[in-house]
Amino acid sequence: MGAPNPPRLLDQMRDRLRRLHYSLRTEETYCDWVRRFVLFHDRRHPRDLGAAEVEAFLTHLAVVGKVSASTQNQALSALLFLYRQVLQVDLPWLDGVVRAKVSKRLPVVLTREEVQAILSHMQGTPALFASLLYGTGLRMIECARLRVKDVDFARREILVREGKGFKDRVTMLPQSLLLPLREHLVRVRELHGRDLARGLGEVYLPFALARKYPNAGREWAWQYVFPSSTLSQDPRSPRIGRHHADEKSIQRAMRQALRDAGIAKPATPHTLRHSCATHLLEGGYDIRTVQELLGHSDVSTTMIYTHVLNKGGRGVASPLDGLLRGAHAAKEVREPQATYRVPSGLLNVGTINAWVHHV
Repeated sequence: MGAPNPPRLLDQMRDRLRRLHYSLRTEETYCDWVRRFVLFHDRRHPRDLGAAEVEAFLTHLAVVGKVSASTQNQALSALLFLYRQVLQVDLPWLDGVVRAKVSKRLPVVLTREEVQAILSHMQGTPALFASLLYGTGLRMIECARLRVKDVDFARREILVREGKGFKDRVTMLPQSLLLPLREHLVRVRELHGRDLARGLGEVYLPFALARKYPNAGREWAWQYVFPSSTLSQDPRSPRIGRHHADEKSIQRAMRQALRDAGIAKPATPHTLRHSCATHLLEGGYDIRTVQELLGHSDVSTTMIYTHVLNKGGRGVASPLDGLLRGAHAAKEVREPQATYRVPSGLLNVGTINAWVHHV
């Protein structure tokens, strides 16, 4: 009997990603880049390819595909993971591949009036979701993955589990959202109860918690705060359950609210997080506090919001405004108004007329 066939390249890639606890989204993205890399080189195995072929693929993405620098770097990260983690190849040329330079752009920030206008044009669950994004500074995926057990109404705080960089943090829960969020969770619990009655109601648990606590997936505490309206199959198991809400529905509601409010800014749900950080800094909160609330690993990331504070060009007065003010002052000197000495002091003509009529 012959030796079994070795696993396919993409299957090896998935196994390695899961062993290192990469997210499902990263798994799908990295596997897609590897597949495109192999197809670009006429299905040749990556072991037979080198730095020249990697550079050719990345150049093709930039020149023909016209992808952004960040997308190009994402493809490079996937290929580096393939060679180092899957094929166990540590060639000298791997470190020589140059990453594309990413442009440093200022984030889009909404004013308080614009945020209020957008939220007033949203209804139902999207409105609550968007309000949490602005009121807590959560990333969109963090809000979607929020579990019931991580919302502390008594302490008015939210515990963010496995945020960016697999780090936990605590952020505030707005007082104005306590009642709407409680009412929302009542409806979610009713939905969960109907799922349990149908023999369903099991939610995805990270890592090996499902084996350690076999019934935890059906418990209320582990359910998503924003569950999906439809049932689906877990892509990594045969389990049928209710995943968290699709972020695309929130994005569509946000775009419609922008149109209805007449706001001409390229804003997305993530813009609400940018606006939260900016408005906290405007309110006088320490930048280190804002850094912790938003989960930035480096304060330099938080400092970018200091460049978009509502100070009109970093608080610098335009020289044109200085010219106009100077010309206006010179005109007043050349054309002084007549003044009269009265008991109340030195007043101009308009004030004198008003005083005479009053007397």
